Amino acid sequence: MLNRYPLWKYLLILVVLVVGTIYALPNLYGSDPAIQISATRTTQVDNSTYSQVQNLLQGNQVPVRSIVLDDKGLLVRFENIEDQLKSNELIRNMLGEDYTVALNLASAAPAWLENINAKPMYLGLDLRGGLHFLMEVDTETVMKQAYERYVNDLRGLLRSNKVRYLTISQRGEALELKFRDSENRDKAGDVIRREFRELELTDTEEGATFLLRASLSEPAIREIKKGALQQNITTLRNRVNELGVAEPVIQQQGDDRIVVQLPGIQDSARAKEILSATATLEFRLVAVEQSVQEALAGKVPAGTRLYKERNGNPILLKKRVIITGDRITHANSGFDQDSASPAVFINLDGAGAKAMGKTTKENLGKPMAVVFIEHKSDTKKINGELVTKTRKVEEVINVATIQGVFSKRFQITGLDSVNEARDLALLLRAGALAAPIRIVEERTIGPTLGADNIKQGTRSVVIGMLFVVVFMVIWYRGFGLVADTALLVNLVLIVAVLSMLQATLTLPGIAGIVLTVGMAVDANVLIFERIREELRNGNTPQSSINAGYEKALSTIADANITTLIAAVVLFIFGTGPIKGFAITLSIGIVTSMFTAIMGTRAIVNLFVAGRKINKLSI
Repeated sequence: MLNRYPLWKYLLILVVLVVGTIYALPNLYGSDPAIQISATRTTQVDNSTYSQVQNLLQGNQVPVRSIVLDDKGLLVRFENIEDQLKSNELIRNMLGEDYTVALNLASAAPAWLENINAKPMYLGLDLRGGLHFLMEVDTETVMKQAYERYVNDLRGLLRSNKVRYLTISQRGEALELKFRDSENRDKAGDVIRREFRELELTDTEEGATFLLRASLSEPAIREIKKGALQQNITTLRNRVNELGVAEPVIQQQGDDRIVVQLPGIQDSARAKEILSATATLEFRLVAVEQSVQEALAGKVPAGTRLYKERNGNPILLKKRVIITGDRITHANSGFDQDSASPAVFINLDGAGAKAMGKTTKENLGKPMAVVFIEHKSDTKKINGELVTKTRKVEEVINVATIQGVFSKRFQITGLDSVNEARDLALLLRAGALAAPIRIVEERTIGPTLGADNIKQGTRSVVIGMLFVVVFMVIWYRGFGLVADTALLVNLVLIVAVLSMLQATLTLPGIAGIVLTVGMAVDANVLIFERIREELRNGNTPQSSINAGYEKALSTIADANITTLIAAVVLFIFGTGPIKGFAITLSIGIVTSMFTAIMGTRAIVNLFVAGRKINKLSI
């Protein structure tokens, strides 16, 4: 029979409608201004911290909506942004550097929605407010560091192959190797070409000295710069993610720049500190043959360096570094099987494993130290201006006797707490910046401006939808009401999909929704006009409805698919705002096809199936 849907189609539409409504609901509750307090390396957030924060806010008469302590830390909710910003300064001054205090927005949705992972969609920088940084990577330093690594690698390679050389040094954008005779130079050239194919070699002579110049090929230079940029992006992303910043944007721009957007963060100085904070490790042998007391008296033995352990005790280490943190491929926290104390389990790459295996084999029974290195930024007001200075902090976190030969995988113990082990693993996974970065552009978008943008964006969607609804009712009467119902459902589904994907809604994204509102009824206009044409040709209402949906389907599919292709291209090749527009447009096209074709026909079928109809309200 014409215009009759099977039961499964109605059930499918019902399930989509219910699920869509549930996952769109959290957006109606909005978000509370909040402060997220989490511990750093040697501290933990507990009931004592809870009491300190509660007493502080009560003593300063700051109204609080709620304070919740969970495994992520302490979450303090406020009634408004002013109380949030005021409390942020109070809490930071009280807790100091031992805790991370971050501005945040916490969903106000009921707990039962959170239990089914129904969360509101994220708001972009232009809607929520926050910080925008444009950073430039120092590519000159990248290449300098690359050549420095090659100097050490070439020394080891020539020694292992018993090639005699005078010096290996960096000269501009190349390495210069000096030899006493051409025989060793030629042998070195063969060895280097075999092991380092990315190096281009040139033979020259200066008097009685035979030279070999080694420079990186253009493809190798591009790959090194690209790798440094990607490592910096990964490092920044891993660091920012640990702060609880909702949906940060960290992406490449051009060949040597990185865009960092931190929604909800208003403290520019603190954000700079976060972005510049990196950590790494150095593994060194303990200089047991030399006297620590002499080093303390100012007579540091050659080839050694004086450090301090965490308890303040001095310790003398050898200058030669076995491996550094850039050889670490993975790190995770856990517990030592023997002592049940917190530990960090380290995995090394091939070169790191080789160096560690050789060192442990040659130094059985001797102590080895792990040096933790962190760059911290201190921001102070000088003459009314904020000045940020970076200082290098080095401390020995572990000294252990080498009991056996190990290389690729081992563990670090001697850590103060489980939190410290977890945070150290996170820092090592994030790695250090591959090259220095400098901020070339900085913008702060206030939360008030973001709230105004939300109001204006919401108003534009409502006004656009109202015009479309009125037009459809006037022009298509009863069928226009059906299209308007589908349009409302379509809007709910767009919000639901954005929330389920945890996508970020921006002003351009709202523009995509407004455009979708108009495009969503376009399919119904084609269908309804086709139905009118069939009625003018003398067909019955039932056959006209069926023909209208069937014959307009191919046209609707072609139009929407071509638009979807354009949206996908925008997403692939676009940046920031363009991506936001493309996401909402793509989702809107898919949902509008579902509601405009399947949804409206289901409603029409409910009213016309099995009935004798003489006239249609169209």
